[in-house]
Amino acid sequence: MNPGPAPRHSRITGTGSHLPALRLSNQQLVERLAADGIETSDDWIVERTGIRARHFADPAEHCSDLATAAARKALEAAGCTAADLDLIIVATSTPDMVFPSTACIVQRKLGVHGAAAFDVQAVCSGFVYALTLADAMIRSGGARCALVIGSEVFSRILDFKDRTTCVLFGDGAGAVVLQASDTPGIVATDLHADGRHVDILCTPGTVSGGAVTGDPLLRMDGQAVFKLAVGVLEDVARSTLAKAGRSADDIDWLIPHQANIRILQATAKRLKIPMEKVVVTVDAHGNTSAASVPLALDTAVRSGRIARGDTVMLQGVGGGFTWGAVLLDF
Repeated sequence: MNPGPAPRHSRITGTGSHLPALRLSNQQLVERLAADGIETSDDWIVERTGIRARHFADPAEHCSDLATAAARKALEAAGCTAADLDLIIVATSTPDMVFPSTACIVQRKLGVHGAAAFDVQAVCSGFVYALTLADAMIRSGGARCALVIGSEVFSRILDFKDRTTCVLFGDGAGAVVLQASDTPGIVATDLHADGRHVDILCTPGTVSGGAVTGDPLLRMDGQAVFKLAVGVLEDVARSTLAKAGRSADDIDWLIPHQANIRILQATAKRLKIPMEKVVVTVDAHGNTSAASVPLALDTAVRSGRIARGDTVMLQGVGGGFTWGAVLLDF
């Protein structure tokens, strides 16, 4: 397929999201953990994280199922069909298989073929990375209509004997349709990584000889992650604004990665953005890794908070250590 001459801009034309049916409140999770001798409480979880509930996928649900459901909603919102797509990118750390990519599986479930399809693995920064790639491909003329998805089933890699991590994460998916446009949409992006911090947030197991080797469960140094996250989120917001020739005062809505309410509050405070302008969904979804930013974006769009013409900053930060931001005029 020849996408034609390179357009100058890309715009988000539709958003969508999907959550598994099973919703676990803190109290329900506390009771589940207590049955295995792990003690925690609703108050303890809320005070440290701001999380009150999360969704877990059914054993029969796959990352691609959540991704496909979110994709269909985004396509409908954009007024597109899957046949219009010439690019599919899925950001995930919990793919259906080692290979092929979850993006190829989503493509099959959407009933189409031919468009480029691949996964991006940047953990909780994955959606911001994927959106930046899609924007670059559209700007270069390599694509004209892209489906960008963040989808995770983190419940599959949690250690339910570790109360410091298992209470934090949930499953879900969010998606956007990004299309070529004559008017600006994505204004500026900025991506970074620092591999010196690989060990502070990782799932170090792998598959070898038909068996799992190493530790296949999520491990995190919470204090180290918090300290790094707050610093880099401020820095990347300022560098992205500088690229765009704008200031924090121009931001109508800030959507940071939904990891912990304290990180969101600290980031907003450093940027002098009132919490009324910060989209917060971590209380209802927990940390859904690469899905958290598009989930929060779709939630805010469908609730009417984010409207056409608003300036929105998306931020990701996660294992790797990776981080990035996208500034866009919605």
